[in-house]
Amino acid sequence: MESTNITPKDPKNEEIIENKELSIWEALLPVIILVGMLFYNVSFAFGDDALSGSNQFILLLGAAVAAIVGFFNKVSYKQMMEEVANNVKSTTGALLILLMVGSLAGTWLISGIIPTMIYYGLQILNPTIFLAACVIICAIISIATGSSWTTSATVGIALIGIGDTLGISLGMTAGAVISGAYFGDKMSPLSDTTNLAPAMAGGELFSHIKYMAYTTVPTIIITLIVFIIIGFTIDTSGTPEIGEQLQAISSAFTITPWLFIVPVLVIVLIIRKTPPLIALLAGTLLGAIAAIIAQPGIVMGIAGSTELTFNSAYIGVMKAMTVDTAVETTNAQLNDLFSAGGMSGMLGTIWLIVCAMVFGGVMDAIGALARISKALLNLFDTVFGLFASTVVSCLALNVTASDQYLAIVVPGRMYAKAFKDKGLAPENLSRTLEDSGTVTSVLVPWNTCGAYQSGVLGVPVVDYFFFAIFNWLSPFMTLLFAAFRIKIKQLAKS
Repeated sequence: MESTNITPKDPKNEEIIENKELSIWEALLPVIILVGMLFYNVSFAFGDDALSGSNQFILLLGAAVAAIVGFFNKVSYKQMMEEVANNVKSTTGALLILLMVGSLAGTWLISGIIPTMIYYGLQILNPTIFLAACVIICAIISIATGSSWTTSATVGIALIGIGDTLGISLGMTAGAVISGAYFGDKMSPLSDTTNLAPAMAGGELFSHIKYMAYTTVPTIIITLIVFIIIGFTIDTSGTPEIGEQLQAISSAFTITPWLFIVPVLVIVLIIRKTPPLIALLAGTLLGAIAAIIAQPGIVMGIAGSTELTFNSAYIGVMKAMTVDTAVETTNAQLNDLFSAGGMSGMLGTIWLIVCAMVFGGVMDAIGALARISKALLNLFDTVFGLFASTVVSCLALNVTASDQYLAIVVPGRMYAKAFKDKGLAPENLSRTLEDSGTVTSVLVPWNTCGAYQSGVLGVPVVDYFFFAIFNWLSPFMTLLFAAFRIKIKQLAKS
């Protein structure tokens, strides 16, 4: 999953709202208008600046259109607001984690943790193997933690910095990080969506993981091959001499392997199933302590003080946690890299998620999500058609509901009986839910996952979309297996 491992509203107990009076065209109208408005806003009006606020308002306009459709179909304002409230409440953990990630990035910058990761990473990773190494590193950490979100917020940020310093496109690096993180998250028994998918389909966790490996392993192998090819063909001739950059980093920060203690402790906490919010808070506070010990000069500079006192240390680390901070070096490229927005830097992403949840909540309240899924189910009668309609439903819900939990819960509930009627084991459905619902959520800018990853990594979705190879290839792989009847498990005959 995305994943916070925190779900205040249990998706497994969530009621799917149906409205028999709603036609398919009425259900699709808000989606068509929303997509049209977003397309114009991004393509002709604001471009890359669309996420700074205009897209958020368009999501609210889309919700208003859905509400009007609801009024004409006897859905009350109170019903819609209750569902919106439930939707927003379900993202509470994610919003708090975003704030904590912002503060962690600030203290890990001024403490020298991120610069130290970049310093040593530059000496180990060269452009040829870098992208493939990103996939493998993030996959391992995500399997261990069960969280693609935590992976991106820790090693992902450092890898983005290393890639930028090596002269590799930020979109390429972000795509590699996300590909590895979502592979690991998807295959980890600790992940919430990996547990949620078989629960919705009526299957069993480890059987689901085993069956999912049939499509997931070939997909990650193809992803690695593509990144290896890119690594051998990438043009880094304009990359500055690494020696100069190493000197700039060591001049601005005290570089020591001891700083790795902090990220290692955070990863250990996650592996031991500590809630991510608590683990990130611990990482933030440890980063603040490390900053005072290892980088007192930087802390004093941020505080505007000439000596390190309790008050100046407090001001320095508090600014790093909450507002924009930057550390200047002798290298202009590194100056852009060594800056962090703190908690305030995450407010735009939080704003986007809240507005997306308003749209998704109204769509759910008026019965549009259930109506669209039913219509897709009725379009197909073959086994391949059943798989295809499931994939399309998951993709559509990631776009319209802006939440990957709903992209698993709604199709899981709607299609479980159809798979059973076709004599197909629940592993087929749970695998398809993950291949098309879990991993594609990060490809939608206004989805909670797309907003989170682009906010944390500092790379717009449009920049990493193509390079998140594992994520967009996964639904094609599940359809390929369905088309050729490869590993399509049948129900055991009683």
